[in-house]
Amino acid sequence: MTRTEKRISCNGREIILVGTAHVSQASIDEVTEVIKTETPDCVAIELDDQRLESLRNPENWRNLDIVKVLKEGKGFLMLANLVLSSFQRRMGVNAGVKPGDEMKAAIAVAEEMHIRTAMVDRPINVTLRRAWAKNSLWGKCKLLATLLSTAFDKEEIPPEEIEKMKDSSEMDSMMAELADYLPTVKEVLIDERDMYLARSIWAAGGTKTVAVLGAGHLPGVEKHIQALAAAEETTDVSAISEVPPAGVGAKIAGLVFPVAIVALIVAGFFKGGASYSLDMLVRWLLWNGSLAALGTLIAAGHPLAILVGFVGAPVATLNPVIGIGLFTGIVQAWAKKPKIEDMEHLNEDAGSMKTFYKNRILRVLLVFFLSSIGGAIGNFIAVPTLIANLAG
Repeated sequence: MTRTEKRISCNGREIILVGTAHVSQASIDEVTEVIKTETPDCVAIELDDQRLESLRNPENWRNLDIVKVLKEGKGFLMLANLVLSSFQRRMGVNAGVKPGDEMKAAIAVAEEMHIRTAMVDRPINVTLRRAWAKNSLWGKCKLLATLLSTAFDKEEIPPEEIEKMKDSSEMDSMMAELADYLPTVKEVLIDERDMYLARSIWAAGGTKTVAVLGAGHLPGVEKHIQALAAAEETTDVSAISEVPPAGVGAKIAGLVFPVAIVALIVAGFFKGGASYSLDMLVRWLLWNGSLAALGTLIAAGHPLAILVGFVGAPVATLNPVIGIGLFTGIVQAWAKKPKIEDMEHLNEDAGSMKTFYKNRILRVLLVFFLSSIGGAIGNFIAVPTLIANLAG
């Protein structure tokens, strides 16, 4: 068995970082062996409290209120989380393990040996929201494309390839590829979490600590722990624990389309009178409403949700605080109420296109997502079209 660990001795403390592949039986065995052999006084786990609760109580999905999720503005976060979880689950199928099994094993061994545990990762919702908020428009488009391709990727990864993910050269290559394609996402998912994990591990205390985390985090976490030992860093994580507020540019951008559309239609009135202005209004309504409705249709939304997408998209555009996806998603959830079996198979159904469409909860999220995308594209097309019409 290939051991993936780093030992750090400093300031009278010993910290043993154990790198895992998350869906590897060998990682489960290694984590168990290290904890039993080292008998630390603290085991730090790459989990947050929410993910720990999900691992311990997988039936919590039964209490899911999808309408509440949409109203709280967490539709995209939930969809992204499910896609990532489904991808990890598919990776572990051939190895016969589930994502997080090595974390559960570490917790079980620690409890058996009466060793204190500490959850040291940043909350997943904070990480995803920071990744979204810090990206440019182009970065957001690339992130969405990556998530969509990941959601329906059928490639099966053999166990030996999973084990290679613990190898530094393989991991370095993957990180370099991610940094080139999505540098902001790499910064949030890897670099920031390296810092957060290191500071949380250090703050957890203990003379000897075993920390169980993904192999990709080992180099960065080691670097930050060394800096903490040398008093070059503090354990303060507040700067990377909050979602950055929307900048002035983003706030202005949210008002651009409503103001531009109203201004163009008013300009049309002065150029050609009421009939000309009305024609421009109809053009905008058709572009915006039709593409929102088309997005809902592609998501196999209920006919009523499609109608709401068509009628509601222009209203949502003029009020940037409310997205059309909220309306279409709620209507879809009302028309096709999710069942217990949808909640029971939520993670599994997120792994293929057929079951994604079959699951009523996932269908609601898809309606929310695609209708929102459709309405946004409609606006991007409508504004230059109206400008060209006005200039003609």
